[in-house]
Amino acid sequence: MPDLLLEILSEEIPARMQAKARENLGALVLKGLDEAGVQYGAVETYSTPRRLVLHVVDLPERTPDLSEERKGPRTDAPEKALAGFLRSTGLTVEQLERRADKKGEVFFAVIEKPGRPLSDALAEIIPGVMRGFPWPKSMRWGTGDLRWVRPLTSILCLLDSEVVPFDVDGYASGNQTRGHRMVDPEPFSVNGFEAYRQGLAERRVTLEPAAREAEIAATAKKLCEEAGVALIDDPALLHEVGGLVEWPVPLIGVIEDEFRDLPPEVLQTSMREHQKYFSASDASGRVTHFVAVANVQGADDGETIVKGNAKVLRARLADAKFFWENDLRAVKGGGLEDMAASLTSVTFHNKLGSQAERVDRIAALARDMAPVTGADAVLAEQAARICKADLASEMVYEFPELQGLMGRYYAAAAGLDSRVAAAAEEHYSPLGPSDSVPSEAVSVSVALADKIDTLAGFWAIEEKPTGTKDPFALRRAALGVIRLILENDVRMRLSEPVGVALMRHVYLIGRRDAVALGEPLFDALEQFGEDQGGAERRAQFENLVSFLLSPQSGLAEQLEPGFEEDMRATVGDLLAFIADRLKVLLRDRGITHDLIDAVYALGDQDDLVLLVKRVDALQSFLGTEDGKNLLAGYKRAANILAAEEKKEKATIAPQPDPSLAVLADEQALFEALAATEVAVAPALYQENFEAAMSSLAKLRAPIDAFFDKVTVNADDPALRVNRLALLARIRVVTGQVADFSKIEG
Repeated sequence: MPDLLLEILSEEIPARMQAKARENLGALVLKGLDEAGVQYGAVETYSTPRRLVLHVVDLPERTPDLSEERKGPRTDAPEKALAGFLRSTGLTVEQLERRADKKGEVFFAVIEKPGRPLSDALAEIIPGVMRGFPWPKSMRWGTGDLRWVRPLTSILCLLDSEVVPFDVDGYASGNQTRGHRMVDPEPFSVNGFEAYRQGLAERRVTLEPAAREAEIAATAKKLCEEAGVALIDDPALLHEVGGLVEWPVPLIGVIEDEFRDLPPEVLQTSMREHQKYFSASDASGRVTHFVAVANVQGADDGETIVKGNAKVLRARLADAKFFWENDLRAVKGGGLEDMAASLTSVTFHNKLGSQAERVDRIAALARDMAPVTGADAVLAEQAARICKADLASEMVYEFPELQGLMGRYYAAAAGLDSRVAAAAEEHYSPLGPSDSVPSEAVSVSVALADKIDTLAGFWAIEEKPTGTKDPFALRRAALGVIRLILENDVRMRLSEPVGVALMRHVYLIGRRDAVALGEPLFDALEQFGEDQGGAERRAQFENLVSFLLSPQSGLAEQLEPGFEEDMRATVGDLLAFIADRLKVLLRDRGITHDLIDAVYALGDQDDLVLLVKRVDALQSFLGTEDGKNLLAGYKRAANILAAEEKKEKATIAPQPDPSLAVLADEQALFEALAATEVAVAPALYQENFEAAMSSLAKLRAPIDAFFDKVTVNADDPALRVNRLALLARIRVVTGQVADFSKIEG
């Protein structure tokens, strides 16, 4: 069966675009084959800096005969509707079929598409794919209309050994390609995929991206071992460099002594970003060598290439050293506080003020939360005040990805406490679901304050994520809050810092714009802070709102109507957003949505640690036989109650009369419910959810016995009502732990 080989040769394709381009080329050509009804075997795509390649095996020689049916308009439809349908099918009205339909008689078109040589179909499919190819950025060149990422050189397209003839904007398909641009650039002919692959290899082109990456990694590691240093792993750089060369030749060079005292991350970043060099370190961790990857083997084993790269690298590292020394002088001269002072002119968001205002809010919030994180309040506030200082440094201006890390270095150089220095770097974490979470209390305080302030700010200006759009990474911030709390077992009511953060934003937005709530609110807040000796920073949201609404604030008649409701609604909406992120996190851990909903239905979404403990305990309990059977008994009771309540159009009160329990199994259930209720309450208060579940498990046997031996719908109306009330009591007792009605099964 024939194979298809397609190569599109061009000028250099950016490395970052190659993987997606391979994927798109395969998907689009296969889509065309699918639409033509063509079956095919294995599909492989390849790329080098200059070429995209598709190889499809086990193709037929012809496309199959196809028959397509299309439903048209009703037979009594207007003439224009019929004419449009005829144009789309290419048939005449006499060729249409009339068939009965739900809405009357309608026309049907049966379009027969006879098979044809596959080469003819490919000659239509491939030009269409090329003309509509979804490059992130593309260009036109010369006088043609084709848009491609870079100017085309040639198109090779073979079905087995025969050329598939077509033309795209003046580029005719053929059976020729070219090897390495500098080593063997002359065109050569091929008659199939194996000859193509072998011909490229002979002309210094490695077709497979994975093979190029493997060659780079292995050779670079060997060179470093021979030099007595260790190659620093950098998968992203390896992937990128693999897309920059067709015949990789790693070469090792030495970093001059004067640059080796720069922070290793600075050396790595400078070499990675500007030169695409790998870094290698000695036993002490200093970066002492670089590995450059050439696209050709030099005549002198690369010695000239290494010297040239070292010369360019010296200039780059001289710039980095200049930035580093200037920043250190600034830090040692005026401290990080002076560096941070320039943040007043750096805008965080046009509606949320400057970075300096943001730092003030984070510092206040970090101090608020120090008691619950176990941090020293003074250190937490100090760390927050310098955590963004490095944004004003020359080094971070040049390399934004070093923000936080440089803050740590500068804080250490300024002689600050090591916990403060660590927080400067760690407060950005976690940056994603796999990123590590800081555990030192000062870092946790600042990280929580940073993320909560961000969330509250964008809720205050009503710029929330919508659908798939989240330009300010607020979902990531919410997930960061959750992980910081859960992985550090931080016990707090989240509504308090969220509420206070929101109030600060409302205050600052209003102060700046003088429109939201008016000057009386600002004056009252300032007076509140003075009266409380600064306690406003540590006030709970409830206390702050209560003060604003009290007579002593002087605002009772001046606050806008609905102020309290709006503030509480906004806090509730933000907490619900965080709760949704928590649900996603728990589902990723294998906890089903119904268990999460069963605990959330209790209404307490504020203490995340407590909530997750409940969910974990519930999952464990329902994994036991007692748990499964109790759930079944609950469902049976709930179904009976639901039917009766629907009939009576009223909720059945859970207040059965023990004196009406005439049967032994009925009395046993009364006693078991009473004992369980007494046992569950203190267990829940002590947060001993395992004990609470264990107490619930004791209900299994009496509930099973009740349904086996007792008739709920008794002939005596009093007994029937009492037994229904007893079932309602089951719902109340189990509902202390979770809403079992939400649980599937």
